[in-house]
Amino acid sequence: MSSGAGMDAVSEQVQAEACERPSMEVDLACVGFGPAMGGFLTTLTREMADHPEDPAFASKVMPGMPMQVLCYERADDLAAGVSGVVTRAQGIRASFPELKAAEIPMAAELKRERVLYLLDPVGASRRSAVLRTADFFLRLGRKLWLKDDALELPWTPGLLHKRGGLVMSIGQFNQWVASQVTASGLVQIWPGTPVSEPIFTAEQGVAGLRLADQGVDKAGAPSEGYMPGMDVRAQLTVVGDGPVGAVGQALDARLGLPEGHARREWALGMKMVIELPEGSELEPGTVWHTFGYPEPEIFGFMYAHPERLVSVGIFVPSWMGDPMRTAYRYLHHYIQHPALWRYLKDGTLRSWGAKSLEESGRHGEPFLVGDGFARIGEGSGSTNMLTGSGVDEAWATGTQLGEAVIELLRAGRPFTRENLANTYEKRRRASWVERGAREAEKARNGFHGGVVRGLVGMALAGLSGGRVGVGGQIPPAHQQIKASWSRLKIKNGAVLAVADGRPLHDALMTACGWPEIEFDGRLLVSHQDALLMGGKVQAMPGFADHVIFRDRSLCFACEEQTCVAMCSGQAITRGVDGLPAFEREKCVYCGACLWNCAQSPDGERGNIDFRAGAGGLHSVQN
Repeated sequence: MSSGAGMDAVSEQVQAEACERPSMEVDLACVGFGPAMGGFLTTLTREMADHPEDPAFASKVMPGMPMQVLCYERADDLAAGVSGVVTRAQGIRASFPELKAAEIPMAAELKRERVLYLLDPVGASRRSAVLRTADFFLRLGRKLWLKDDALELPWTPGLLHKRGGLVMSIGQFNQWVASQVTASGLVQIWPGTPVSEPIFTAEQGVAGLRLADQGVDKAGAPSEGYMPGMDVRAQLTVVGDGPVGAVGQALDARLGLPEGHARREWALGMKMVIELPEGSELEPGTVWHTFGYPEPEIFGFMYAHPERLVSVGIFVPSWMGDPMRTAYRYLHHYIQHPALWRYLKDGTLRSWGAKSLEESGRHGEPFLVGDGFARIGEGSGSTNMLTGSGVDEAWATGTQLGEAVIELLRAGRPFTRENLANTYEKRRRASWVERGAREAEKARNGFHGGVVRGLVGMALAGLSGGRVGVGGQIPPAHQQIKASWSRLKIKNGAVLAVADGRPLHDALMTACGWPEIEFDGRLLVSHQDALLMGGKVQAMPGFADHVIFRDRSLCFACEEQTCVAMCSGQAITRGVDGLPAFEREKCVYCGACLWNCAQSPDGERGNIDFRAGAGGLHSVQN
């Protein structure tokens, strides 16, 4: 950190300590409402509702009342989850044995799965000699095994199968779960309430949550209407704010990670919800998994929902070394691949969104418990990167913690690190979530040595139950960005960018041979139009900027500026001085900038802090 940034941090700390903060006490304080928190609150409130006279569920802070449980969610809408998903729903069905897909908007029973290798129909992707040779021979037998420049695998690998599962919209699922939980009257969920940090004890435990200050300027200094964030003190703090959440990050910064663990593997998931034209042949519950295009490193998907809606998207991973990570442009090329376009052509954009995925799996698992806190969901390292499954695993970690909390309450035992380890962590270690995490632990290491090596590693891990894999060193995310452009392409891209005002990285894709997108105003639309058509970006006034460049001198030295290329909402742009500039009003809160920075002040983390903030992208169909 630069000396200036350090002084700013010190002054902010002094200011925070000097002000008088409002405070209140609750029994349980929760942060982040997603599938994991849904599983936790469903398990807890169901037991409380079934046993209202049980003294274990009496409030210790409000005598004569049931236990006071509050959950704070940063997003302004509980349906703001940005993802279409296919899931086995093992954990979800355990909580709802009689669940029917029709009960949840946009959900469908899984009917058919396909895996397709997509060839490059435009000749612009960065394919290795091995892949180009394979594509050449595939095209020789075009009439035998290719259709629309795609090769369908004759069988779906078992590791990808989601038999008996569900196709869902996470936003709709979250809202459905929230309605079930809040109907009990036993929990309060507060959307639009960012939490800035945990309240630490002197013994490295957690005593509650501190809400973000309001009435401040972009730098966080008090302004008109200043209101310091409330301290919410609790016996137990449940942390489910995801991989880029401020509370989880603060815990990692304070406690570190277990020996040998690191969060170094990421991906940006970007997708569209498209209304298909009348007469579409896609049956609800149809699932496509794709690989090979628009770049060999980019995986894709298409999930069919009821009422002629599909979720279509791509995953751009951190191990894609090229800094030209213009995901929105890549997404447009993806949906126009002939194999998909025959279904999507003449469709209409209904929603669009993006989010960061923490893909380290068990490699990135933090300390799950401590005195007064427990972590659940994606931010706790639950995602299975071999099967590409995370929602069901997240839900299961929530139910496991719910069962542990009920056990401790009935035994009258406090929420200490030891007690939480012997109940919650013990359940998790003995569960299918842990078995899957161990099988997947080394499944993706090979990708850091190339796409083919990575695919071989995944196949070996899948066939051997994780016993065999391909080795590989996983560097920090900033070291995975490799400048690979020729000077000529950079020059040509810069000329295009200056000529029509487009972002540099978008111009570079054109300079590298990618065809221009011919916008039709309905499905193929500009980046900024997608923000208007596919949802709404809300940035409530009175909060500080949540994207902070830690050392601006490093920004001067950065040639890649991958933070600009990867920004999902074009909230980070190249300023007039050549440095990245941030506009909070455009931020969709995907968190991609956190790991798309080629500079590092400390050798591990990038040069960007991603803090608590309000707003983000919201759409009822996400």
